Amino acid sequence: MRLLGILAVLPLCLLSAKVSPLIEKISDHKDFKKLLRTRNNVLVLYSKSVAAAENPLRLLSDVAQAVKGRGTIAWIDCGDAESRKVCKKMKVDPHSKEKGVELLHYKDGAFHTEYNRAVTLKSVVAFLKDPEGAPLWEEDPQAKDVVHIDSEKEFKRLLKKEDRPLLMMFYAPWCGVCKRMIPSFQQAATELKGTYVLAGMNVHSAEFEKIKEEYNVRGYPTICYFEKGKFLFHYENYGATAKDIAEWLQKPQPPQPPAPEIPWADEENAVYHLTDEDFDKFIKEHSSVLVMFHAPWCGHCKKMKPEYEQAAEVLHVGSDSPGVLAAVDATVNKVVAERFHISGFPTLKYFQDAEEKYTLPHLRSKTKIIDWMFNPQAPPPPEPAWEEKQTSVIHLAGEDFRESLKKKKHALVMFYAPWCPHCKNSIPHFTTAAELFKEDRKIAYAAVDCAKDQNHDLCKQEGVDGYPTFNYYNYGKFVEKYNGDRGESGFATFMRTLRERDYERIGKKKDEL
Repeated sequence: MRLLGILAVLPLCLLSAKVSPLIEKISDHKDFKKLLRTRNNVLVLYSKSVAAAENPLRLLSDVAQAVKGRGTIAWIDCGDAESRKVCKKMKVDPHSKEKGVELLHYKDGAFHTEYNRAVTLKSVVAFLKDPEGAPLWEEDPQAKDVVHIDSEKEFKRLLKKEDRPLLMMFYAPWCGVCKRMIPSFQQAATELKGTYVLAGMNVHSAEFEKIKEEYNVRGYPTICYFEKGKFLFHYENYGATAKDIAEWLQKPQPPQPPAPEIPWADEENAVYHLTDEDFDKFIKEHSSVLVMFHAPWCGHCKKMKPEYEQAAEVLHVGSDSPGVLAAVDATVNKVVAERFHISGFPTLKYFQDAEEKYTLPHLRSKTKIIDWMFNPQAPPPPEPAWEEKQTSVIHLAGEDFRESLKKKKHALVMFYAPWCPHCKNSIPHFTTAAELFKEDRKIAYAAVDCAKDQNHDLCKQEGVDGYPTFNYYNYGKFVEKYNGDRGESGFATFMRTLRERDYERIGKKKDEL
């Protein structure tokens, strides 16, 4: 019995020099509850014994250092008489697990999920930085033949040592197009293994600006082809299947120019396409005209186009038509667009007897357009735009974006479109969170209206591919995407955690002095 006692204590002695002081050792339930109350991102290692915890604790010591200030690691030894009570109250039994350990995550004071991803430094760190984010690409068993690169140093080493042709995908984990292409890319990596090298690198972080500049990464994914370490071309405007990639690699060539998009005005449809020259004449000749101001690059215009064309077709037929549907490309016909103060797309305006009568943001479907044309009525009074309301949110535009953020240590920026339902749901919560921190001059809650023409390039540059998108900036530098809860509590907790970390650092500096 005495020998067993010594063996039970021995690993703890060994651990004392290896376990990071950043790991919270918990043996009391009250202490555990306090930890969950004061920390909003906690990963807990439950072990059946000290010996079972030894290897995981080595790894978690490195994790604790990597996520310092953003996440907390705790350890509860369920084999210890005192700590066993905590395990019992939390209804956790690591003895039932094959390796005698269990990793559970707690978020905002409550149980969130069991950690069931790869138990590697990179994976656990990525999880704690974004507990609700998707697993890393390399965690997918199907991606075993893709070379995963983490740093600029690794990338340069790969270019230097690799003699085989190399196809490198620069991507961002949130990018929808990347997610759709990844299965084909990894399938091609497996099929071409030994002949070609297919690699992937997440370069969304600000630390990779140099690589993005060197290889002209302006969007995701950007795929580059190398031979003997030398960059030759981008892989673009080609197919995205494994077969397409394999065929292209057998005969690599520069990107083909994309097929020119046929202007809407040149297509066969019942919509009248107006210009600066004929707009006034047409409006005078037709007593009832609905005009859609659009832009060729506008995705929502493209989405609405078939509905608008079908409505025009219906209204075009029959002698009792209540009016006609017309369209103006505002990027070409700027005189007309400026006269009617067009700043977002699509914008629908109704003209009666050659006079502008209504702006109609609520008309988006074929049925609504047809019904409204047969019974034209004033639209409901528009609610004041978000930026017109008195709030603590700072509204930014392309020209002042970076300069404004440079003055703030912590800035959470919401990129939105006024018509977007998810944005409308988030705006009140985001605004309330901003009010909570209005006295703190180091904090900013800011917003950018991506529907405005002047902000189009900015939103693209900041990686916005859907609405709303939330980015966190530190003194104007992009740090990460915010993927947390979109309620007031989520927005406020995120900022409060950052400030608590600041105060902890200040406290430590004072202690050192």
